[in-house]
Amino acid sequence: MNKKLAVVVAASMLSLSLAAPSIAADAKPAVKAKKAAAEGVKPSVKKEETKQLTATVVAVDFDKRIVTVKGPQGNLADIKAGDEVKNLAQVKVGDTIELTYYESIAAKVYKPGKVPQGVSERVGAERLSKPGEKPAGIVGAQITVTAIVESISPNKTTVTLKMADGTYRVVKIEEKKNLKNVKVGDEVVITITEALAIEVKPAVKK
Repeated sequence: MNKKLAVVVAASMLSLSLAAPSIAADAKPAVKAKKAAAEGVKPSVKKEETKQLTATVVAVDFDKRIVTVKGPQGNLADIKAGDEVKNLAQVKVGDTIELTYYESIAAKVYKPGKVPQGVSERVGAERLSKPGEKPAGIVGAQITVTAIVESISPNKTTVTLKMADGTYRVVKIEEKKNLKNVKVGDEVVITITEALAIEVKPAVKK
C-alpha cells in the first residue's frame, strides 16, 4: 500500500460515516506561554486528529480492482486497490475493513531569513500483509512547507501566507494568542504528518 492508495482510502472514509474525531492542540502551560510572549519568542502550534471507521465489504470487482464498502450509516464508497495490494483475492463480501487515519499539523514561526524556502516529502510503507493473508498495511507521509507571512487581518482572525511556489493562502486563526509576536515578513514552517492503517478481517460466521 503506497501514498496514492492511502489518499484514495482516506477520501473514501470522508464519504462514509466517521467516528467523532479527537482533536488536541499542543498547549503549553499558561506561565510558559506568557513568558515566551514577553520575551518576543515566535509561536508554534500543533493540532492532531484521528479518525476511525469500520466498514463492511458489499462487493468486489476483481477485474477493476474495486472494493465497495458500506459504512455504519449505510452509505457506500468505492476503494480502488492498486497493484501493490497483492492479496485482493482474499477479500470476500461480508468482510470488515478497519481504517484508522491520523493527521497532525504543526506550524512554527521564525524571524525572516532563519529557515530555507522549499518543500520536502517522505513516504514509506511500514508494514504490509504476508502472501495469503487478508490485505493489511500502514503507510505514512510527511510534508514540510515553508511560507512567508504576507499580511495579517486587522482583527487578527486571518493570515495570508505566500507559499514557496508563489501562490497565496488565507489561513483562519482560531486563537488570537497564536499570533503573538508574529509580524509581516516572518517565515512559517508547516509540517503535515499523515498515517493510514487498514486491516481487512473475515466476516463473522453466524
